[in-house]
This record gives sequence, structure tokens and C-alpha cells, in this order.
Amino acid sequence: MSVTDHEYLKKVLLAPVYEVAVNSELSAMSRLSQLIGNEVYLKREDQQPVKSFKLRGAYTRLSALSQEQLSAGVIAASAGNHAQGLAYGAKKKGVHATIVMPETTPDIKVDAVRRFGGNYANIVLHGTNFDSASKHAQELAKTHGYTFIPPFDDPDVIAGQGTVARELLEQNPNLDILFVAIGGGGLAAGIAVYLKQLKPDIKIIGVESEESACFKAAMEAGEIVTLPSVGIFADGVAVKTMGTETFRLCERLLDGVITVSNDEICAAIKDIFDDTRVIAEPAGAMSIAAIKKYVAEHDIRGKKLGGILCGANINFHTLRYVSERCELGEQKEAVFAVKIPERRGAFKQFCETLGGKAITEFNYRFANEKDAHIFVGVNLKGGMKEFADLNTSLTAQGYDCFDMSGNELAKLHVRHMVGGRPPTLLNEAVFTFEFPEHPGALLKFLATLGERWNITLFHYRNHGAAEGLVLAGFEIPPESRAEFDAHVDQLDYEFKEVTEDPAYKFFLS
Repeated sequence: MSVTDHEYLKKVLLAPVYEVAVNSELSAMSRLSQLIGNEVYLKREDQQPVKSFKLRGAYTRLSALSQEQLSAGVIAASAGNHAQGLAYGAKKKGVHATIVMPETTPDIKVDAVRRFGGNYANIVLHGTNFDSASKHAQELAKTHGYTFIPPFDDPDVIAGQGTVARELLEQNPNLDILFVAIGGGGLAAGIAVYLKQLKPDIKIIGVESEESACFKAAMEAGEIVTLPSVGIFADGVAVKTMGTETFRLCERLLDGVITVSNDEICAAIKDIFDDTRVIAEPAGAMSIAAIKKYVAEHDIRGKKLGGILCGANINFHTLRYVSERCELGEQKEAVFAVKIPERRGAFKQFCETLGGKAITEFNYRFANEKDAHIFVGVNLKGGMKEFADLNTSLTAQGYDCFDMSGNELAKLHVRHMVGGRPPTLLNEAVFTFEFPEHPGALLKFLATLGERWNITLFHYRNHGAAEGLVLAGFEIPPESRAEFDAHVDQLDYEFKEVTEDPAYKFFLS
């Protein structure tokens, strides 16, 4: 028998979450609000002891168990945040918990479970995703008599997550639209069943990663479906199949669903950092990514919009990917391939064609005597329309351009692999250069180098540092080497020859 909405309301109001959780802040995001013309508020579940909202549901479920069940021990499957919440709650209650986690779970979350649970948590790593871990956990539960604590598909868990809505309504009862991330649907279901009874006019939009949109797929099919695979960048929502009870509630109570890309999530992580100096995990930033996308698609102005930073357990090394992709997600950078003539001065001429645009990336390796293929990144101030205008201009001037901004292969791999060995033997010498970074610095650098020697290799990436770093190769006939050395000695740049460097000789020479 399904739990009624009224019973859920009672469960939320009586949930004992504050024995372990805190009433997290609702922070105004002033910078983002000004940028998109709406008031944006962020519910800070990163302030929980386990850096995520999952503690609420896990502890509420634990508190509903009998003493006999607690004595036998509990078990859960989790990609990380539910595991941390259960481990923390189990230690608080003195209950032994077995936590089954996918082998792909970030180390920060595995280590945190050990830290929060201490001697009360036993970690089992199994499978490559949540669903395989969950299946294994349920098998262990049957074998050992443990009570299974679901991460989302349980009325007590849903009610525990619903306490987020209770606080939200007290902190700002005038929100127009609330955006909530969906993995298995526990947070969205708990929030919706509470808010829609007390403030039925609020619009609630579910947010999913494009790589794990199980609720959107279920809505389109009219029933729960299992996705063939899910991406693990937003590992906190990497769920193939949403819960039966969470789908029942979300299908009826949510006002819509929107999906966001990895690039949009990366941009949202940066937005949250800019306003709060907090680094959200990918799933934790999804609501902000959705707010920006929804506002742009529906031309919304002057509304009060809420999002939930549902977790901040990010693997530190993931920040390399986030930093690389956030500019693309904000449409402040475009990357493209372009074909230019293979002749001296072509680099400089191409940069002049770009005008005053800041170049963020420039990769090239000599391939043949006729054409040069280069990978270019440019900074945009007017979004992709500006890039479309640039593309039109370059095409009109005879350049063949290919937009790579939406090409995952190019963004993830190819941009770092432009190169290889030249097809013919070259009198090549390779140097690293440093020059003061500013708009137009790369063009100035190329102009200073001159056109006397043919460039055979070039790699440049603007990382926002004070110095621009370039790796450049030149075809230098032996008889002109002394002239080249004298030329670079006169340049006002730090440089170093690396022709004998083993990395160059092994991969590029």
C-alpha cells in the first residue's frame, strides 16, 4: 500500500534528522543573479557533516528500525554519498553497517566512509556502477540477515530527504521555481511531496545528467525503464533505474524535467565557486546548470529561483577536467579545426585574421607540404553567435573550418593528441618559450619570431597564468643555425631548447 501525501507530510515533520544533520543555509548567489536577471538561491547541503543531503534519509530510515533489526546490522549500496550518510548514522547509533560501493567510486568518498563509520563500517567494493553494487548488497542482505537501507526508494528515506523542503519553505517561502537533481529520485520526491501540499503554486523542475536521464526516459515511456549504460562524471546521479516509489511521486508532482551536459555542469561548478568559494561535486552543481539553461530557453526574468547544492564530495583530480571544460560550458570558449596553407607566415596571417580575439589554444604538427591542420581555441564574449560570425568570416577568407565545440572526442582526447611524427625527415629544433600573457600576446609572439624559419610544431594553451607557455619547432637548415640562435637571443622571451628532451624524441621527432 502506497504512503499517502498526508502521511509523508507527517513523516517529514517528525523525522529525527537534527540528531545528526544541520539546518543548512540558503545562500543568495548575487553574482549569478545579476548575470541572469533573476534572484538565485542555493540550498547549501555541502554544510552537512558528510557534505551531502544523504545523511537525512539514511538516518531517518535507521531510526525507524526495531532493536532486533539494528542488532543484526544493516547494509546499503551507494556511489558514495548515501554510504557516507549511513556510515555516519550507524556510528551515531552504534550499529554495524556493511557498505557496498562500485569500484569506480572516487577515493575521496571511499576514504570518507571509512572515516565516518570507523569500526562500525565494513566497505565492500563490487561492480562498475550503482546497479551492480545494489544487486550484490541485496544478495548479502539475504545471506547474512542484514536490513537493506535503500539510497532512495523507501518512504522513510524519501521523508528524510524531504526535510530539505521543510527548511527551504521557512528560509524563503516566496520561491517561484525550484530545481532539484535526480538520480534515483529520493530528494526530488521528498521535496515535491512536502512542498506541493503546503505551496502548490511553486514549480518544481527535476534535473538530470544527459548521461543518466532515467526519469526522463521513464516519463517518455510511461513506465520505469532501465538505461543500457550511464556516464560516471556526475557519479552521484549515475543510476540506471529510478525507484518505483520515487517515480510514482515524481511523475505526479514534478512540473518538468531538464537535462544538462557535462560542460554545463562544469560551468555551474565554477559559478558556485565564484559566488560561495565552495567546490560542488558534479551532481551537486546540476541544479545551477539547469537554472541557467532553463532561464535562457524560457527567457525568464525577475523570478526567485532555487537550487540545491546536494553534495560537495568531489575527487580533487576531477578538477582538472572541470577547469578544462567550464569555459566551453559557459559558451565563453569555442574550439575548432582549421586548414591553413603550409607555408611560412601562415600562422601569423591566420592570427591576424582572428582580429583581437584572445586565443586560448593553438596546436599544430607538420603533416605535408600543402596543408596544415591546426586545432584552435578562442575566447568568446558573445557566446556561440560570435563564433558563428567568426566561422563565416574565416570561410569567406578561404579557410576551411570545422566546429569542435560539441565534439566530445575532440574535447576529451584529440585536442591533446594533435601531433605525432613528421612524415619526412626535418632539420627540426624544438624550443619552449615563455612570454607575458595578455590579449593579443600570441600574435605578438609570432610577429616577434618573424617568418624566416618555417614552424613545424606548435602547442599553446592559455591557462589563465601570468605567462604564456609555448612549445615550438622550427625547420632550421644547418647553415642558418647560427643566424637562428642570434635571432632568438635578441628576443625578449625566456626560452630553452628541448630538442634532446626524451619526451620529444620518443613521441614527436
